Amino acid sequence: MSDALLNRARAGDPHAFRELTGPFGPELQLHCYRILGSLTDAEDMLQETLLAAWRGLHSLSSPDALRAWLYRIATNRSLNALRAAKRRRPPEPVPPFDPTEPTIRSEITWLQPYPDALLDQVAESAPGPAERYDAKETVRLAFIAGLQRLPPRQAAVLVLRDVLDYPLAEVAATLEITTTAAKGALQRARATLDRHIHDDPAPAPEPPSAQERLGRRFAEALTGDDIDGLVALLTDDAWLAMPPAPHEYHGPAAITAFLRAFAAYRGVRRFHVVPTGANRQPAFGCYIDRPDEQAADAAGIFVLTLSGERIAGLTWFLEADLQRRFGLPETLGGTPTGTLPPLTGSPRRSGDGCVVPLVG
Repeated sequence: MSDALLNRARAGDPHAFRELTGPFGPELQLHCYRILGSLTDAEDMLQETLLAAWRGLHSLSSPDALRAWLYRIATNRSLNALRAAKRRRPPEPVPPFDPTEPTIRSEITWLQPYPDALLDQVAESAPGPAERYDAKETVRLAFIAGLQRLPPRQAAVLVLRDVLDYPLAEVAATLEITTTAAKGALQRARATLDRHIHDDPAPAPEPPSAQERLGRRFAEALTGDDIDGLVALLTDDAWLAMPPAPHEYHGPAAITAFLRAFAAYRGVRRFHVVPTGANRQPAFGCYIDRPDEQAADAAGIFVLTLSGERIAGLTWFLEADLQRRFGLPETLGGTPTGTLPPLTGSPRRSGDGCVVPLVG
């Protein structure tokens, strides 16, 4: 990166600015996602960061300081968004049937999945995690959800220090606080995050083929309306969450009761899935037949949290618009272009059901 390129950008050349900042876009968006927990918010915050950088480019001391400068802007913009009273939570969807009583009601309803395709765009030279975490752990849903339970400044300190491996003094400078304050916030953040994720499942089975086999068994049970077979894949303390709905079901009995209630509502309409990846976890784009059964409409993304050779968590993200963000079709009416062939549900067997709440 040259001084000449920076000078051209300072002079108002938009092409030079894009060349200057473009390589950092994917990692900055991921940074915002970790703090905000929402792909939608992260996309918006990346644009705000770049706009602020364009307007304040005169304050950048040298090209070598660009990455740290952009992270400072992105961090503080994200914190402002978290603190703003006007930040709106997504509206709670109204179920089209009478679901069973949830085990708990989650407060983290804005959580969204992050496509593996976007994670693949983050440059290898991007800041990496400190020894406390590995790179895969820092994008898993459990870690992202845990960050959402921290006060904004604590979340930022932990991400900068333990995820991006910034020296504590640099963390303090980024947030315009003292090193002592940053150290205290880090200690409190670590303690809180550890409490929330201490029961997080063990790493997914290796090699990757084992993950694929477990994911396929789940998909076959799901599309085959085999509730008993699906529940047999779960751990004893498994859970089902459905952002932006606050309902969570914990344990096989609660999950089974919900699935059967939904199955009774769904009737003969079949369920279809297309494999994808989110947060470095197995995931599926979900579709449900229209009443005429001539096509199936998007119904969000299903992400699996694995523990050994079992499934510990099912997170069903209900927003149909997520299909577009994952490069999946909005409607299935045969084999979708540019994706793997979908797994398609068989005709319903008496007494069986499916895991998918109908969206919209």
